[in-house]
Amino acid sequence: MATPDDRRYTEQHEWAQVQGADGAATVVRMGITDHAQDALGDIVFVQLPEVGEEVTVGTPIGEVESTKSVSDVYSPVAGVVSARNDALEATPEIVNADPYGDGWLIEISVTGDVEDPTEGLLDAAAYQAFADAP
Repeated sequence: MATPDDRRYTEQHEWAQVQGADGAATVVRMGITDHAQDALGDIVFVQLPEVGEEVTVGTPIGEVESTKSVSDVYSPVAGVVSARNDALEATPEIVNADPYGDGWLIEISVTGDVEDPTEGLLDAAAYQAFADAP
């Protein structure tokens, strides 16, 4: 699966995509990358933070459990959880099938004067080079 160039990436294999503005906040949707879901294998459980929970950059916000292992998920931006993909409770395998679409994890509302809160993250080419490195 190609790495979409309409979002930014972390070295922990999360993606972040600006969804637009919600009042004074910028909404960022995030999930795990195709590379991450492939390395994990069949995902059987996803633990997500609650709406209203404050998250900070680089801190664990949940877990993705597969038949192989359990991996922490880290926040790519700082803000407040404004939505979560509750469909993953019943069907966590959506993350395997569509990690960049229906398999999204949460949305984070970011306040402040930052036009693009994902600007400091890796672009698609840089992430692909990182993921492909030995």
